[in-house]
Amino acid sequence: MLYRTLGKTGLSVSQLGFGAMRMPMQGSGEAMRVDRALALPMLRRAFDLGVNYFDTAVGYCNQDSQRVVGEALQGVRDRVVVSTKNPEYGEDERAWWHHLENSLERLRTDYIDVYNHHGLSWQTWVDAVEPRVAKWMVRARDQGLVRHIGFSFHDVPSSLSRLIRTGYASVVTVQYNLLDRQLEEAISEAHAAGIGVVVMGPVAGGRLGDSSAVLGGLVPGIERVPELALRFVLSNPHVSVALSGMSTLAMVEENVRTGSDRIAMRETDRVAITAHMERLRKLASLYCTGCGYCQPCPHEVAIPRIFEYFNRGRVYGLWGSARAGYAATEARARATACVKCGECEAKCPQHIAIRKQLDEADEALRQTGADGAEPAGTGGR
Repeated sequence: MLYRTLGKTGLSVSQLGFGAMRMPMQGSGEAMRVDRALALPMLRRAFDLGVNYFDTAVGYCNQDSQRVVGEALQGVRDRVVVSTKNPEYGEDERAWWHHLENSLERLRTDYIDVYNHHGLSWQTWVDAVEPRVAKWMVRARDQGLVRHIGFSFHDVPSSLSRLIRTGYASVVTVQYNLLDRQLEEAISEAHAAGIGVVVMGPVAGGRLGDSSAVLGGLVPGIERVPELALRFVLSNPHVSVALSGMSTLAMVEENVRTGSDRIAMRETDRVAITAHMERLRKLASLYCTGCGYCQPCPHEVAIPRIFEYFNRGRVYGLWGSARAGYAATEARARATACVKCGECEAKCPQHIAIRKQLDEADEALRQTGADGAEPAGTGGR
């Protein structure tokens, strides 16, 4: 395993981190819990192979993730970096401390290495963190319950830049992947400011976990899209850790192999990928851009969502995840619920023949061919 320094924290962290959000589950409903028979060997195997950064949160895995991480890391706590999050932004200080105390208990530890404000936005900083919540966090750090302050982030790039300039946090956890590079410049800013950058979603929440005739083989020697996606993130020198939400032992083994390769990706490969993805982005913009002007549909058809799945397949070749997403869409929101009223087309700024394309999307997304195979009739606009 290769290690990087986590910004000004000085911590040496494995460049592959274990994101404990998608561990195998058993049971149903409120009774769902992490399947320990499967999850514990994964976590321990990851540690044995050199992974030392483990990220969890209060709500992950039906509020069971922290407990399993704590159980798996017993006996090696001093050799790992544990990151978790506090979702509390209200005015009740006791509620914030309650989350911290619960996390310490569930993780079976006396301290948390990186303690994050969960899903911090600029507005939340202004309304809650700066005036009060930051004081609680700093007090917890002064008491030794928290080693380093961080935050996870899902806001716009300008907000991340503003949060970086406050100088408050030592670590930031952000979304960044082949399909979503909007934070790339802000990631560079964070690194320059000495802030450790942890990337969540390097495989785009599973969207890049597919095979793809479009993306596979884009870089010589890399045929599997998940490996391409992880290598792309790790090739950014401003990233400290790429979190992988691993859910099988095979994923652990494969990702560790990638995280142990000294040449994640050559600069020429990054340039080629950037050019290729830009061509695909422009192609996608010829179709639905997801502006939402067609909504609301009087019959509740989820037009932008359906077209996002359709574009995922016809532009990026990720038909497996596209079909899975469409199959999980409630029947009343699928393309088959369209009654051809045409109200959406009158509102579309791109003048897309929505009714016709909904039919094409439904046909393509219901096909059950091999992943990565392009369905008939999806070429062109």
